Amino acid sequence: MRRITLDAAGLPLSALLAVPAGTPRATVVALHGGGMNAGYFDGQADPGLSLLTLGARLGYTVLALDRPGYGASSERLPEGQTLAEQAASLSAALHGFTAVHPYGAGLLLLAHSYGGKLALTAAARSVHDRLLGLDISGCGHRYGVAPEELPGEEAHGSRRLNWGPLGLYPPATFTSAASVVAGMPARERAEAARWPEEFPAVAADVRLPVRLTFAEFEAWWRHDEEAVAELTSHLAAPRVVVDRLPGAGHNISLGWAARAYHLRALGFLEECVQSAGGVPDASGTPPEPHAAAV
Repeated sequence: MRRITLDAAGLPLSALLAVPAGTPRATVVALHGGGMNAGYFDGQADPGLSLLTLGARLGYTVLALDRPGYGASSERLPEGQTLAEQAASLSAALHGFTAVHPYGAGLLLLAHSYGGKLALTAAARSVHDRLLGLDISGCGHRYGVAPEELPGEEAHGSRRLNWGPLGLYPPATFTSAASVVAGMPARERAEAARWPEEFPAVAADVRLPVRLTFAEFEAWWRHDEEAVAELTSHLAAPRVVVDRLPGAGHNISLGWAARAYHLRALGFLEECVQSAGGVPDASGTPPEPHAAAV
């Protein structure tokens, strides 16, 4: 794993990059939530938690981005960007990345919480022609909290909402959390309250496979059967998978359940790869379809 900086139409976006030995099967683009950074996907409290390590070991490139307003772009964007602006920055960064890095069969946006809003917005705007699908955790369309509980200028929300029972996480998580926590830009905070109204129009333009994961102790979002049915009804996606992850709180990728979640997400990516026609060879040419058995 190494740190890199991508050029998003003149805006520097920092990132963590892990690559496999040989040509990658596909590439995971990981988008963190509000008040975190790319380190969220490289959990250091236990060696088995890192998405970057696991993905590269299993043959995938993993690119975890610091979203606009975080990391290298925070000085240029002290108030952050709107979701539409972030989608444009993400598009520029991904086109630059895929122009110089092997990326296999295509890209999966794996996103958490506020990053899930960006992933949906990006897919609706077709930010890259090699997007294979979306894998989103900790993001719904109807809040399960009162408006006054949404992140404010002085706080990102209560411990209960962000974490759930502390026993769901390795003890070292809370001594190393400072390395993954970041200030949430003002424009993100302002836009967060509007998501329930904006979601239907965004979802209507999402035409890629989508997998949604809700943790057992997810408290930010409504994820009862009625809410999930309403959520999925808005998506124009050809396939929608809804998964429940036991023994997990909102910050799934930092908890003991992280490995299980990451493996399921990579399994979904593999399904998307096969649906798209398989993995290209070193020249970038997709393989010929197998002959039908007779």
